[in-house]
Amino acid sequence: MASADLRQELDCSICLNIYTDPVTLRCGHNFCRVCIDCVLDTQEGSGVYTCPDCREECQERPALTRNITLCNIVGRFLSTRPDQEETGIFCTYCIHSPVPAAKSCLMCEASLCDNHLRVHSKSAEHVLCDPTTFLENRKCSVHKKILEYYCTEDAACICVYCSAGEHRGHRVEMLDEASEKKKEKLRNVLQKLTAKREETEKRVQSLKERRREDQQIKADVTERVTAIFRDIRRYLVDLEKRVLSEISRQENSVLLPVSDLIQQLEIKKDELSRKMRNIEELCYMSDPVTVLQEPDTGDWCDTEDRERHDNQVHDVGDLDVGLISGILHTGLSDLITCINIGIHVQEATDILLDITTAGNNIHISGDRKTASVSDINQKRPETTERFQYNQVISTRRFSSGRHYWEVEISKSVSWRVGMCYPSIDRRGVMSYIGYNNKSWCLCLRRGHRHYLVIHDSKVIQLPDNIPYDRVRIYLDYEAGQMSFYSVCDRIRHLHTFTTTFTEPLHAAFWVWKGCINIFGSGNSRNDQKST
Repeated sequence: MASADLRQELDCSICLNIYTDPVTLRCGHNFCRVCIDCVLDTQEGSGVYTCPDCREECQERPALTRNITLCNIVGRFLSTRPDQEETGIFCTYCIHSPVPAAKSCLMCEASLCDNHLRVHSKSAEHVLCDPTTFLENRKCSVHKKILEYYCTEDAACICVYCSAGEHRGHRVEMLDEASEKKKEKLRNVLQKLTAKREETEKRVQSLKERRREDQQIKADVTERVTAIFRDIRRYLVDLEKRVLSEISRQENSVLLPVSDLIQQLEIKKDELSRKMRNIEELCYMSDPVTVLQEPDTGDWCDTEDRERHDNQVHDVGDLDVGLISGILHTGLSDLITCINIGIHVQEATDILLDITTAGNNIHISGDRKTASVSDINQKRPETTERFQYNQVISTRRFSSGRHYWEVEISKSVSWRVGMCYPSIDRRGVMSYIGYNNKSWCLCLRRGHRHYLVIHDSKVIQLPDNIPYDRVRIYLDYEAGQMSFYSVCDRIRHLHTFTTTFTEPLHAAFWVWKGCINIFGSGNSRNDQKST
């Protein structure tokens, strides 16, 4: 009985079989690793994990610790017991203590240990098989004879009398032969099921990976949107302060003259009151000499003085609602621009200058992000790709999507930045970006103070009151739009070209007496300040 009790202690409460690779949960209960993994997988979507035995809960998937001691006990127990004990079938004749059965006799319908098997009948009708508890299932229910054949037509196991009786003329096979055929079919089915399970497992892993990616995307988008709304709130607070400050400034400019005029009129009112009292006194005097000797007051109602005050009131004016609305409209427009660029545009972080296209008087920095004019001829090999003048294009080309990057041009006194097709001329005056139908640019021309945008030699002058030290170039290839923005103190839209692009586009640069620096990332301090 002690052996049976120990055997029960080694059973997994999930599969009810002896432990296989036992692991322990935090609560101390043990399970087969495969069994508990399956249980935890089913609990994954619920947000809480529980022990199948004690129902102890934890928020995170519990770590599985291999129970080395229990594993050793299971191994030693199995090594000291016959394989038959795994079936839990014991000898029918060993009544005092359970002894594992070695064989079962179909004739006797009994299981025998090694000792009873030695004295068991060896006659042919006593058929021995592996230990089983379903001995009655191995005999014909009609003739009570051992099942020896398999009728393929009726798919039934039959005895010798059945084959000569109701199954006469049917195709029959020996049980072992029929069993092997069925096993072969089952192996084929198993192989297909195994392949299907592997395919299903791959799909599960793929979906899990997709879920992880979606969760990461959700987290990134949530963080990004949260940051955008945080910046929007900060921007709106600043805009409100600017608008209210302008209202206060205009209010002061309006109220101060009005206050001065009120003070003047108060003084005038007091003077008129005094004159009225003097006149009333004269009107009540009975002595005509005194009345006549009082100096003549002249015109007490000074019309010119009244008109002067009316003109002062008219000159004060009202609040400039148009200016206030303009500040508010511009601020909100800048905010919308920031949001559109921040959400819909991909940062072009990998724009590098293509040295094979650089003119020989342009020096390219080691990181290929800066172009500057050099008095020393670089003596690069002359190729069909190289520009004759101080121009260079990017190695990267854009043939789809929305992208933007920034260029710092504060150290350059004359420059052009924009985009061009790879088929642009490399020599002659038609090779300058902006002066052909294959390029677009924003520029400051040498000897001029005005900023321009140019395409196909058509020039548009831009406002002079906008700083151009740092410029953002925005491309929406599918929409056929190329835009320029100033991002020095805040984002300001400068100009947008609209067309249908027929070739891939390269970033293009021309510089004279200075340098141009490329910034691929849009997360600059200027962006943060503008939003």
